[in-house]
Amino acid sequence: MKAPDIRIIPGLISIFITLLIWFVVPVPDGVSTNAWHLLALFVGTVVAIIGKAMPIGALAILAITLVALTGVTSDTPAGAIKDALSGFSNSLIWLIGIAIVISRGLAKTGLGNRIGYYFISLFGKKTIGIGYALAVSELVIAPVTPSNTARGGGIIHPIMKSIATSFGSSPEEGTSRKIGHYLALVNYHINPITSAMFITATAPNPLIVKLISDATGANISITWGTWALAALLPGLVCIALVPLVVYAIYPPEIKSTPDAKTYAKSRLAEMGPMSYGEKVMVAVFALLLILWAGIPAMLFGADYAVNTTAVAFLGLSVLLVTGVLSWDDVLKEKSAWDTVVWFSALVMMATFLNKLGLVQWFSTVVESNIEHLGFDWAISVVILVAIYFYVHYFFASTTAHITAMFAAFYAAGLALGAPPLYLGLLLAGASSLMMSLTHYATGTSPIIFGSGYVSMEDWWIMGFIMSVVNLAVWGIIGGLWWKVLGYW
Repeated sequence: MKAPDIRIIPGLISIFITLLIWFVVPVPDGVSTNAWHLLALFVGTVVAIIGKAMPIGALAILAITLVALTGVTSDTPAGAIKDALSGFSNSLIWLIGIAIVISRGLAKTGLGNRIGYYFISLFGKKTIGIGYALAVSELVIAPVTPSNTARGGGIIHPIMKSIATSFGSSPEEGTSRKIGHYLALVNYHINPITSAMFITATAPNPLIVKLISDATGANISITWGTWALAALLPGLVCIALVPLVVYAIYPPEIKSTPDAKTYAKSRLAEMGPMSYGEKVMVAVFALLLILWAGIPAMLFGADYAVNTTAVAFLGLSVLLVTGVLSWDDVLKEKSAWDTVVWFSALVMMATFLNKLGLVQWFSTVVESNIEHLGFDWAISVVILVAIYFYVHYFFASTTAHITAMFAAFYAAGLALGAPPLYLGLLLAGASSLMMSLTHYATGTSPIIFGSGYVSMEDWWIMGFIMSVVNLAVWGIIGGLWWKVLGYW
């Protein structure tokens, strides 16, 4: 019998902190008892997630159970269980879950590998060209790959490793610096950027959309197209800079790679013509992008708008009907069902913290402390975003970070006078870009770091440099771009 997947020490710490907040720490003025008790459960859950006390889905089930049993959201047992399960009715959660299932087709059909090798066959003459090929490959599949870990670690990284190995660059032989060191850093630092460019490029993004909508009383509802257009220019600039910046800081020993194009072409030849499944996947991706971008509504009017989540279900339905994915494939996509469960729990808790007034109280505390510095809203936002961003050094999960801090920091920025959509887009970008910092910042990082091409020192140095570059681009170029678009 397999031992339970439980880490005792983090679990005990989580329980201790929960009980401490619930029973010992006095309830502040202006905060209800129920709100404070829900905060205790919420903080305990986040601490358990950070410490990986149990798998995140299991922790989500515990959180749902505790909310239902303690009645912190309702006076009646029936109301409490209804509230505890309310996250499962959130359409954005199902958007991500279904999109993860759809992305399974990339691996099953081989389309993800074909895209990667195709771009390397085009741009692989120089090492920096391979870097750009990896970047463009990430960008192409990002809109329909809600798991940044699956995209950067499961699809792009194996291609990167095979290219590095073909040039005799491996950690085991002490030859990482030939080319693998450079490509691994590019492989990783593109991942946070593509994650920031689309709602469907990483799992926590829909949560951000929900938190922004809640904070503004649904006055700001960011659509897939709005997010993609807003992130287009800063995202492309960041993608253009990554291979160059990494090249300047850690230049590879091998700079000319004519064999890479030959290698990629040979792999494409081995794959042969596009299969039936690949062709269907391409057609489904095109359909999803057209509908998510709202092109029918733009051309024919609002009556032809289609709900984003309904579009995802349409894409999955096509893949099932055509046989590209089977129902067994859907059932076996554990990460999709895992995401639906843990996201539902976190969204539920975050929603009721907001409804019970706790988020507003905390944002007032943050806002008043920054306001005492006497800066205008622009400088205040820089301070706010910098704190939010670099606190990620203490997190091993973007989901936990966003769930714990986004709503309060967004509300504080609004109170300081920041334009709502500008602030929302800046914090949304920061929520993915902060993945660049450490070798444990997100699920992709331990995969690429674990391959051994980059030392921890080099990883952290490059992470900090790229964090400054990415934040500057998102704040300045992104801010100007959003001004042109009329977003603020």
